[in-house]
Parts: sequence; structure tokens; C-alpha cells
Amino acid sequence: MALIDLIRKLFGRRPAPSQPAPFIPEAPAASEEAAPEAIAEAVTEPEAAADAGKTAEPEVTAAPEGLAEPDILQRSAARRDVFWAGVGDVEGDVLTHLISPGLTGGPAWPTTRQAYRVIRRAVGSIVMATDGLSDPFDAGGDTNGFNLELFVESTDLPADFAGTPGDVTPLGRSWMLELLQNVAGTVAGAGGIEGQLEHYGTLSMEVPGVSSSHAIKDQLPEGFVTADDAIGILIGGPAPDFTTLIEDMPLSPVRIVPVVLLTAAELGEIRAGDEETREAIVARLAAMPSRHRSDISRPSIV
Repeated sequence: MALIDLIRKLFGRRPAPSQPAPFIPEAPAASEEAAPEAIAEAVTEPEAAADAGKTAEPEVTAAPEGLAEPDILQRSAARRDVFWAGVGDVEGDVLTHLISPGLTGGPAWPTTRQAYRVIRRAVGSIVMATDGLSDPFDAGGDTNGFNLELFVESTDLPADFAGTPGDVTPLGRSWMLELLQNVAGTVAGAGGIEGQLEHYGTLSMEVPGVSSSHAIKDQLPEGFVTADDAIGILIGGPAPDFTTLIEDMPLSPVRIVPVVLLTAAELGEIRAGDEETREAIVARLAAMPSRHRSDISRPSIV
């Protein structure tokens, strides 16, 4: 991807017409008989830990050269678990790819483990969050990966995709996962967006090619898709109703960054405006009952 196209995506500008739709292809299924929409699988935490080089009882040995130390990986995961437990009921299973996109030419996260955590809140909403963007890099370094994790929250995910407590599998077919995968891929492909968030506060991004998606095209109402087949999002605002910083991570503080779905009309206003326009949209959304939540039944503010 050309740098100018990436910048345009991050700051609300339309990508060059020649840029292909960035919807992430489905991960290979376990067998030819698997459902075509099976882009992820639910795994228990011990399995997820193993994917990142973690063990239930870490041996007192040095980590292999070029891999993050298991102890730091475990401590990073534990800090995230404690954080999310303060937000809601954390599901024991995570959603993760059958084969890591980082091994098949996709955007690379700090480790090959690319997982998604599900939290069910008492207010009736579901939070889906990346789980691994803040893992320490396999190649080493003194930061917790990209120093952030992304999340989407919604109160009106249909029951067919929301699942029930203890069962996250249906969420693997939801628009929430597909959207979060694409945003996470863009962030990882850019090498992180910490500097942009510090400078601008909230970023805007659009994802073209909705008709090429697997879940979004069927699950989002028409009012969220533009006439030219794109959806828009905000990254970093409005702020949620819980803290957004994990200060006690092993290597560096980690931001918890909201990803907020825009209606087509709201994206249109941002396209036609400037930084102040984006800030005004953020402020107006923050005043809505839904605030940072991506509730697809909410009215457009434009």
C-alpha cells in the first residue's frame, strides 16, 4: 500500500481509486467441508497462550533468540485480563485465526498470535477487543507492542451473532469481528498509530469495498454504507465510560482505543470537511446516549 493511501485512510480522506478493497480474506478453514464464513475459531486461554509461546508453568529458561520472553507475554496477557474484568464478564475463550495472517502475507502483529477477546457488560452490550497488539514484539524491544489494543462495543448485535455467555463462536461470523480485523490490520500495517493518536486525539478512517465483505455487507443497515460502497469509522473517540489506559503493563503503558462506526451521512460530512469537522462529529456523538458504542439502530447525527 502506498504511504499516501495509508495516510488518507487514517485521516478520513478517500483512498486512491486504484486501491483494492481492504477487506481481509477469510483465513483457511480446517477442512474443505468447513463453512466458508469460518474466518476464526474459539480457543481456550491455554491454547491461546501456547500460540504466543506461553506455557501454563513457565520453565526457568531463556526465551529462544528472536522471541518475546514467555514471562513478559504472560504478564502482558494477565494485565489485559484484569483490565477487562473491570469492564465486564470476560469470556474464557478468544476468537483467533485458524492460521495467523502474519504467516500468510497479512499484516504482522507483534507475535503470530492474533486474537480477539469478548467481554459481556452488565448494561447489555458486547465488547470485542483485539488481544495481542500490545504483546511484546517477537523481535525484541522495550515496548508492549504497538502500545494499544482496539475495541468495538455494541448493544444491538442480533442474537444469532451475539451468542450466549460461554459461547463466543457465533461472534466469529459478526460484522464486529470483520470490522475489528480490518482496522487492526491497518494499524499493524502502519506500524502502529500511537503518534497520530497523541497528535490528533481521534482519527477517521474509511473502508471501501463493502460488497466484497463477508459479514458487513449483510449485517449493517443501508444507512451505514455509502453510495460508493464504503463504511466510515472513528478511531480513538468518543471516549468510553471506563478508563482507557493500562498503566502497569510490563514494558510500557497501553491505550485501550475505541473503534466507532459512523453512518454514511456522518462519513460524508467528514469527507467534505476538515479536522474541525471530525472533532465536531466526535463531540456530537459523545452527547448521544450511545456515546462510543457502535449501535446500528442509533439515529444519524447528520
